[in-house]
Amino acid sequence: MQTFDHVVVTGAAGAIGSAIASRVAREFPRARVTRVDKNPIDEGIVVWDLREPRALEEKWNAVTKDAPVDLLVNCAGFMEMRSFAATSWELGMALLDVDLVSPLRLMSLAVPSMRARGRGAIVNVSSMAGLVPLRGASFYGAAKAGLAMASEIARIELARDGVRVVTVYPGPVASDLERRARAQVPATWTARAIPTGKPEALASAIVSALRHGASRVIYPPAYAPAHGMLSLARRFTARFSPYPLD
Repeated sequence: MQTFDHVVVTGAAGAIGSAIASRVAREFPRARVTRVDKNPIDEGIVVWDLREPRALEEKWNAVTKDAPVDLLVNCAGFMEMRSFAATSWELGMALLDVDLVSPLRLMSLAVPSMRARGRGAIVNVSSMAGLVPLRGASFYGAAKAGLAMASEIARIELARDGVRVVTVYPGPVASDLERRARAQVPATWTARAIPTGKPEALASAIVSALRHGASRVIYPPAYAPAHGMLSLARRFTARFSPYPLD
């Protein structure tokens, strides 16, 4: 079973990120957990703004100068429920920067050291909204779909280097993001009936995946059938697509 010495969790001031950081700290008590967020809610938060992906290299180097990261959790994100026509280009680009570009940039900063040491793990929190067409989530869905695919590809590429990648597909989970999203759509019976999970349970499922070698987490479990129909094509491509040149 893999253990971790230095963990970085983005979005650690939010409900899900905070739950993940706390659960990781309990499960791996010897690990140094660097909690990152744009909101410095306490002295333990390292302030990064993921709307500025070009600034991340300097910030990454500052937190890794004493200890390389062997677990990166890309959890930070935000969501706006607006039609494509009502989404300004500035808002759309902010969604892409926070939910896709910055997580990819952090992966690109973390992977070289992990490969060199032959160990490490990355957890990417995508969304079921990246798999199914959700009205009002054009840019968010595009970002989460891109992160999910990049994460799944990185998993099959990096496995031979001793680096594990876990892709997380949450449905609604109680959080400020979830409450804001619900407030931006009509309160129909279908919206009220959608299963909603708890941050602590999602965090537990993620840690369990890290402990037991699972490649993905789908939560709440009611969403597993929606993902299952995609599995056959994924397994075939993962098994037979060639490795790219470095």
